[in-house]
Amino acid sequence: MCHSFERKKDTSISMGTLFIVSTPIGNLEDFTFRGLRILREASVIAAEDTRRTKKLCAHYGIDTPLTSYHDFNKEEKTPILLARLQEGDDIVLVSDAGTPLISDPGYYLVKHATNSNIPVVPIPGPSAILAALAASGLPTDAFVFEGFLPRKPGAKKKFLSRVSDDHRTLIVFETAPRLPATLEAIFETMGHRKLVIARELTKLHEEILRGDIAEVREACVSKPLKGEITIVIEGKVKSKMITSHREPV
Repeated sequence: MCHSFERKKDTSISMGTLFIVSTPIGNLEDFTFRGLRILREASVIAAEDTRRTKKLCAHYGIDTPLTSYHDFNKEEKTPILLARLQEGDDIVLVSDAGTPLISDPGYYLVKHATNSNIPVVPIPGPSAILAALAASGLPTDAFVFEGFLPRKPGAKKKFLSRVSDDHRTLIVFETAPRLPATLEAIFETMGHRKLVIARELTKLHEEILRGDIAEVREACVSKPLKGEITIVIEGKVKSKMITSHREPV
């Protein structure tokens, strides 16, 4: 198996490559040709949830063997996968959906692979973060992603207060059951500013709500949302300096 155009491989070294492959976040058509080829050619696919990845592979007729890799078995599985890579096997790492390592397991494996000088190659693709940001209508020149907000109300408000003065667009994940309380906390700490809720992106029931934080909060209270949710929040607007132009006396 040769990936000469993916990387320059020293023929004296039989080390394999760890491929970080992004998979669809909903619509199965959102998969790159390169990503599909890598999945087919790899020796094994390390998946966060083999049941979900098995369905994806079945859809595309991919019969590459699967093995589970998640936060609860990473310390056990990492040495096994590293050994296979060092023996020359190419391994693919995928998460449930989207780009691995983004609020998903995988960092532990990638860290140990790079420390062992094993080639790590990213195969870019779908990302709920970038999809939500691109469709939000909010500034994209500077943004920050903070993953899932803290679960406990006190910790959540403390975090939101800390980032409330940031001028960059803020992106976070949240679950549907916690959304109303989270929107209330955002309003209490940040006041009136623009906010976007992106729900079930690329899926059949995709929905994007835009408006003032208070407006979006009321809409979500009157019609509770379901599914996977990404929140995009306008950064603090920089105050304009007002200068006085007095006529000379």
